[in-house]
Amino acid sequence: MQGGEDRRKAQAQKNIVEVEYHGTKGLRYPHRLNFYDKPPSGDITIEEFETCALDRLRILAEIESSFVRNRPWEELSKITLAQCEKYLQLNSNSAKTVDKEAQRKKDHVGHFVLRLAFCRSEELRRRFVKAEMALFRVRYEKDDAQELKDFQNSRDFGWEEVSAKEKADHEEHLKAASAWSNRDVNVLTDGYYKVKWTRVPDLVEKRRVFLKAGMAWVPSREQSSIVFQEFQANLMKALEMTAKALPFLDEDTRIVPILNNLSQGFLAGVSSEWSTATAGSGNEITADMIDDMARKHFPACMRNLHECLRRDKHLKHFGRLQYGLFLKVLGLSIDEAITFWRRSFSNIQDDKFNKEYRYNIRHSYGLEGKRANYPAKSCQQILMSDQPGTGDSHGCPYRHFSPDNLQTALLSMYSSQGLTAADLPEIMNTVKAGHYHVACTRVFEITHARQGVAKGEGIGGGESVTHPNQYAARSRELEREREGASGKKEDDGDVVMG
Repeated sequence: MQGGEDRRKAQAQKNIVEVEYHGTKGLRYPHRLNFYDKPPSGDITIEEFETCALDRLRILAEIESSFVRNRPWEELSKITLAQCEKYLQLNSNSAKTVDKEAQRKKDHVGHFVLRLAFCRSEELRRRFVKAEMALFRVRYEKDDAQELKDFQNSRDFGWEEVSAKEKADHEEHLKAASAWSNRDVNVLTDGYYKVKWTRVPDLVEKRRVFLKAGMAWVPSREQSSIVFQEFQANLMKALEMTAKALPFLDEDTRIVPILNNLSQGFLAGVSSEWSTATAGSGNEITADMIDDMARKHFPACMRNLHECLRRDKHLKHFGRLQYGLFLKVLGLSIDEAITFWRRSFSNIQDDKFNKEYRYNIRHSYGLEGKRANYPAKSCQQILMSDQPGTGDSHGCPYRHFSPDNLQTALLSMYSSQGLTAADLPEIMNTVKAGHYHVACTRVFEITHARQGVAKGEGIGGGESVTHPNQYAARSRELEREREGASGKKEDDGDVVMG
């Protein structure tokens, strides 16, 4: 046994030398793949601290949404790669025109910040490890062959290569343990690696390895399982250690609010670019257009606010704030906003409206008070802040309505757009599991099936809804695309008579 251990260590040292020969020696981040063994060093600004974590969390939240929706691995991988391209690019070592070190530093910093945010409970740790494991696997499977080999050789994974004599002595056992048909297996030419069987429980469970003296003989095509299990075990252990150190950060008033916000990311997804959108970012709309738009394009939270406003001719403060900022970002100008709210509050006199409401409307547009141009509220903000009480209309119906009321409301709002009672069990199961933005995304898909939106497509590219304005903007975009296609068909059908 001692001789085998010495041979393994010697081979590992040889592999590390080979990696240095390939030109990665001296680089802080020589590989795109990373086990995150060492925390980032040097100074990091609060802005960088938060930005790196948010961009990474966008990807992890979409991975968790994919798990909730039971997407096949190929689809999850495609969506994850698209999100990585958008928020967390990692170019190969052969790339010449990009700052690879900056990319990999962002990846590194974001991972460690999220460790702080998600180490606080066993449930958060489990969800974080599952999402990080999926991200690592996606990157591993898509990595360049030479760079992947260099990464494998850069670490001591504790495997020992099976000798040709050992393979010949156990040829029949190795064939029997293969997941492939015996015709396709030549164990004498295939590579095999010995590790403790506890390192590959997934392969043992599936009977895809040969076991001897407590060691699993893993074929090279299953070698990735060793790497994945090692990554998962290391990360879980690191999170537990981080949790023990976390109390020392409790007095840092700069960092704790950021970590609290990040840890809520799996509940509501992470706000897209809509989180910083302001008035004028969409096409201009008028007060007269809102009734029709609400029926066709609004998510349940805004649809509910609109219907309550029409019914009661009034909304309480947080309802006005949530709905007013949404309409502002949708493209409602200040003049049209005053017109809309004045018409909606038809039961009150002009003096009362001007005294109690006009100022607040102008304030939300940055025209009064400290003149801040407030953005619309994201799904995460709606879910986590200013919880609705008796008589309130704001909030998220998927979270704040009772199950019976939610089902009744969804059918009332969206039956004309194709939602049926048969769709409700799937939606309600997602709501019960606490994935409210995933439920909203599924409603979007169902109600826009006529515009060609397929199940699993979300608002585009598989992305989930994370902002009410994102939902409405995509809905309007689909309508314009459909109208454009319809107009083109009419033009193509015209016949010019000579």
